[in-house]
Amino acid sequence: MSQVARLPLAGEDPQSDLGLPGWIYHDPEYFAVEMERLIRPAWQIVCHASDIAGPGQWRTLDFLGESILVIRGTDGIARAFANICRHRGSRLVDGEQGCARRLTCPYHGWTYAADGRLVGVPQREDYPGFDPAHWALVPVELEQWHGFLFIRLESGGPGVAEMMAPWEQEVAPYRLESLEALGRITLRPRPVNWKNVADNYSDGLHIPVAHPGLSRLFGGDYGTEAGEHVDRMWGDLVDRPSANISERLYQSLLPSRAGRRWLYFKLWPNVALDLYPDQVDFMHFVPVSPTETLIREISYALPDAEIPEESRRKMKAARYLNWRINRRVNAEDTALIARVQQGMTSSLYRPGPLGAGEVCLRAFAGKVRRLIPQARLDRPPPAGWSRPAGA
Repeated sequence: MSQVARLPLAGEDPQSDLGLPGWIYHDPEYFAVEMERLIRPAWQIVCHASDIAGPGQWRTLDFLGESILVIRGTDGIARAFANICRHRGSRLVDGEQGCARRLTCPYHGWTYAADGRLVGVPQREDYPGFDPAHWALVPVELEQWHGFLFIRLESGGPGVAEMMAPWEQEVAPYRLESLEALGRITLRPRPVNWKNVADNYSDGLHIPVAHPGLSRLFGGDYGTEAGEHVDRMWGDLVDRPSANISERLYQSLLPSRAGRRWLYFKLWPNVALDLYPDQVDFMHFVPVSPTETLIREISYALPDAEIPEESRRKMKAARYLNWRINRRVNAEDTALIARVQQGMTSSLYRPGPLGAGEVCLRAFAGKVRRLIPQARLDRPPPAGWSRPAGA
């Protein structure tokens, strides 16, 4: 069926039918502005509460030149801090995870409790009038939502619970608070702009074209919807056995009626949650540079104690098959986003049209243009456009 271009309605954004310009997918100056206006104020996922279940257990998250430490106090409360000593700015801990009831700076020995209090200063007599209460670790905003721990560098805007509120009843049966990790976080570097990863995650049009496995599983039926702060996508597994052995076995291990939906949420702008009948994954699209993204990915599942004994072997087998199926999907997506990144660097590219059904990409592009008006331009403005006048 042919489509006819329409004029925008009164009060409607005249660019609402267009994607974003290619230059913002590789321009360094724009990238810096985007990090300040989009990423710093946004929630970033760190881990699950079960990953730091015991006192002193900690995880770190490094992004935008910051290192954030999330640690469980002896009072059982998880807190987030800048991973820097208040004395001379040294990193306190190295690596992605560890356990320490006290954090001692390796440079000059300043020591902090797991709740951030400064509890030890060598040669304290050299600091007249020194008040340790003023030199606790710098706190970072943290929110726990259904067991998952999120941080953000700048406050303002809705919390994670508010963002996900419209789907609270749908999420509840997954018992996310009880999940435990299946292995460690996997880090997947990709030579693309982070928006290409995020766009692809919410794009439903490419499923029947580029993912034959998902097309067999869903029977060509895949849904997308865009909320104010969250995209929601879903596919229901069909009862027709797949011609692919891994997919066919996976289908056979799940109930024939209920519990056969693959459900996806993308929290603005760069955190994704995959809710499967057998496990739950998160994917975190961490911007590294204008043309580099680090995908943090890990799977979680309910512990055996919370699964009926007769179902445990089936669930373990289903998780393995899920991994086999999605390994192929991830490889297909990796090739797709690389092609798009290459095209975005062309001087001949202009923003293409977005169809009426591309609701998630429309919403994403609209929000980017509202927060950064220069994203409306086909070409980058003169160098220095991001600096205040007279600076």
